[in-house]
Amino acid sequence: MREFIQVMYRFVMPYKHFLGGAILLNILSAVFNIFSFSLIIPILNILFQTNDGEQVYHFMEWGSENIKDVVVNNFYYYTTSLIETYGASTTLLFLGIFLAVTTLIKTACYFGSSAIMIPLRTGIVRDIRVAVYKKVVKLPLSFFSDERKGDIIARMSGDVIEVENSIMSSLDMLLKNPILIFFYFATLILTSWQLTLFTLLVLPTMGWIMGRVGRALKKKSLDAQNRWSDTMTQLEETLGGVRVIKAFRAEDKMISRFETCSNELRGATGKVSTRQALAHPMSEFLGTILIVFVLWFGGTLILGNHSSIDASTFIFYMVMLYSLINPLKEFSRAGYNIPKGLASMERIDKILQAENNIVDKENAKELTSFEKEISFNGVGFSYDGNRAVLKNINLIIPKGKTVALVGQSGSGKSTLVDLLPRYYDVKEGSIQIDGKDVKDVKIHDLRALIGNVNQEAILFNDSFFNNIAFGVQNATMEEVITAAKIANAHDFIMETPDGYNTNIGDRGGKLSGGQRQRISIARAILKNPPILILDEATSALDTESERLVQEALEHLMRSRTTIAIAHRLSTIKNADEICVLHEGQIVERGTHEYLLSLNGYYKRLNDMQVL
Repeated sequence: MREFIQVMYRFVMPYKHFLGGAILLNILSAVFNIFSFSLIIPILNILFQTNDGEQVYHFMEWGSENIKDVVVNNFYYYTTSLIETYGASTTLLFLGIFLAVTTLIKTACYFGSSAIMIPLRTGIVRDIRVAVYKKVVKLPLSFFSDERKGDIIARMSGDVIEVENSIMSSLDMLLKNPILIFFYFATLILTSWQLTLFTLLVLPTMGWIMGRVGRALKKKSLDAQNRWSDTMTQLEETLGGVRVIKAFRAEDKMISRFETCSNELRGATGKVSTRQALAHPMSEFLGTILIVFVLWFGGTLILGNHSSIDASTFIFYMVMLYSLINPLKEFSRAGYNIPKGLASMERIDKILQAENNIVDKENAKELTSFEKEISFNGVGFSYDGNRAVLKNINLIIPKGKTVALVGQSGSGKSTLVDLLPRYYDVKEGSIQIDGKDVKDVKIHDLRALIGNVNQEAILFNDSFFNNIAFGVQNATMEEVITAAKIANAHDFIMETPDGYNTNIGDRGGKLSGGQRQRISIARAILKNPPILILDEATSALDTESERLVQEALEHLMRSRTTIAIAHRLSTIKNADEICVLHEGQIVERGTHEYLLSLNGYYKRLNDMQVL
């Protein structure tokens, strides 16, 4: 319960104004319910003539005696007065109409208390989903290196839905049922404290039995949600690698893996569903046992003339006891549902509470322009804290110059450029822009100065216009067209049915590799950043596409400070400086001709490409 209260405190506070209305309506519902059931006593007395007419009631002043005695006496006084005036049959009709009216008010309050909780429930679920998405977007790249995408998707979808189905659906019951239990139980005590004392002797045993079943549910629910994550991961990997699966004729193997995941998920959810299905019949049976014990005990007292209440009042007592059992059953059902939701919330919190160490410092400086140079000063980096990926990198990139990074795969080229926009933070040394450490400036300002064109053009399932204008607010069609023309993308865009409003498909799947890359370049041109990072932007293209993309890149690189990673040395031979990385260190640097004359690493790379 402590975990549940903590979850509620985190997410309910913005909606606390709904709670007051729900509590008031639940109290009114309970009061009118008790009042309507209390009409059973005079109705039974009239029907079965248990009052032989010898008992005469006189009006008692309110507050003159015990409140219970005054209420009961005056109720009977008005009832007997009605019988004397209109007769028993008409009085019975009046009582029936009054019962219908109070029931109408009670059900209206009941409906109102549930309706007022809907904005709270749906709002909390929306807030959790948005909070998870915001956290995912802001988490550093290192988080996604350690987590499976399918697992993250499962937590944002299946786990949030489980929280909605389990915790939020129980929230109404948890707010309503304690109020009903309190008022019904108070009524039972006022009606007969002896019978209520006997009831209390039986209830704890039943509560213990139901608690035993519910405690194991959270562990089984956690296992079921983990199996769901495995299934989603398998699906995500299949969709992402369907071309490779077909190429290697691995359809049967993948189907077998998916069937195994699905069978494990089925087994885990089956265990959870079985225990959950046990809640209602168990509570129904235990409630019936309680009714039987109280009926036997109270009936024995009445038959032996040892009871403090008459038969009609005892029937009212039994009706109220049965009414008490229903909220108790709902309460127990919530006790079964909540552990399932808490298991999902525990998985969601692994995202919400994940550490994000790429954040702005307090009083971070603004960085609105780039005027002089970028400097890497003794930079060292490691992903796991053990193996160094970069070692003592010292590099100065003056404004307007182009520096190329070359070397074999795994030498640290991409890691080096990822440190500049703070996708990761350096472990040793510092990176400075115009003398300001990138850790000391605002991340938003830093990344606003940098444009990226990657080996894999990352596009979105949207129109050409929205992909080119991505990240640029209030971009006009004229600006987008100008950027597309510079990137050699305008012609093929205009050949599509709707031009710039044509949807390019999932990840630009309707386009060729060269077309996707030119859209990516157009996006960088529109952003117009002073610093440009090119990460093997032409390595995956054919010769014709490479020529068009290279022309677009040359337009993009004019008057910009560029850091280019390249495997094809022909694309960077005109760079102002070329740095050769080997095992995380810069082992050679200089112009293309100078590096060839050294007859070292760069010369070997060049010779292999010539061959």
